Amino acid sequence: MKDHTGAKSMVKGSHGSEAKSLYRAAAEGRKPGVKTRRNNRQRLWLFKGAELYSLTGRSYGEKTILQPLEEDQGHLLSQRIWATEYPWVSVCCCFFILFLFLSELTGFIATEIVNELYVDDPDKDSGGKIEVNLNISLPNLHCELIGLDIQDEMGRHEVGHIDNSMKIPLNNGDGCRFEGRFSINKVPGNFHVSTHSATAQPQNPDMTHVIHKLCFGDTLQVQSIHGAFNALEGADKLSSNPLASHDYILKIVPTVYEDMSGKQRYSYQYTVANKEYVAYSHTGRIIPAIWFRYDLSPITVKYTERRQPLYRFITTICAIIGGTFTVAGILDSCIFTASEAWKKIQLGKMQ
Repeated sequence: MKDHTGAKSMVKGSHGSEAKSLYRAAAEGRKPGVKTRRNNRQRLWLFKGAELYSLTGRSYGEKTILQPLEEDQGHLLSQRIWATEYPWVSVCCCFFILFLFLSELTGFIATEIVNELYVDDPDKDSGGKIEVNLNISLPNLHCELIGLDIQDEMGRHEVGHIDNSMKIPLNNGDGCRFEGRFSINKVPGNFHVSTHSATAQPQNPDMTHVIHKLCFGDTLQVQSIHGAFNALEGADKLSSNPLASHDYILKIVPTVYEDMSGKQRYSYQYTVANKEYVAYSHTGRIIPAIWFRYDLSPITVKYTERRQPLYRFITTICAIIGGTFTVAGILDSCIFTASEAWKKIQLGKMQ
């Protein structure tokens, strides 16, 4: 047994008094008997020059044996013992990886909507037509007086359009709710609700109204898209002048929505400005009406539903795991080095 008086050591044990007795016995060249708990071990690492020794006490009062170890073996054992003393680093890394993995998985499963703008007519198979859905209530005008008129710059002039339309009496027949579905040409024009098609014109038609729905093209029920597909919904003009006309100037923007399967739906958003007025001519007051004057924008908005590619998801997960373990390794090394230095200082105080 070599003299270990000048040896530097790191103590790995649960009780400081036992560690001191181990160190003193090793320094005096003795082989102390160490009594420990059942199935328990204590280790004392002794450094002398470039040699590393392991002093191991086994249960049942067996004597401690001083065994020389190779430097790389001592490093591995030290790392193993350190890992059992600092498990919180590994636990934190696992929770961090799990959190990032679940975040990326949620992003991979969810779809994203990408929009783009271009100049074109997206729905070339429509025959140059746009479907319109109108739902409006006039609580102070009889149903037999209400009609829908359509005009545009291609020469269309239709008075009293009745196809795919329905009139529902309100207020015991004093009012009316008009619901209609019709098509317009893709050119500037207007459609208006008025009494022009009535066989007998009322003296003072009341055009106060509430607009429940005005939309163009297919109905898009996509929560992630926030657009003006029904900008006039809820427009309330009940407090307006009963004899006033109402002008709604619409700028219609073609919109395309393409889902994950590649299916496209064609709808239209629109902006609106409005005014109300009482119109007169040289013959007297003009019969009021509710006008919807429209023009089409040449710009098309396209929404495309996409999902993150699988290869990108796998690459991100690998980067998360690899990066976390790299940072954890650096952190492990720093903590281990600081722990080794602190234990050497404590052992110097014990001597």
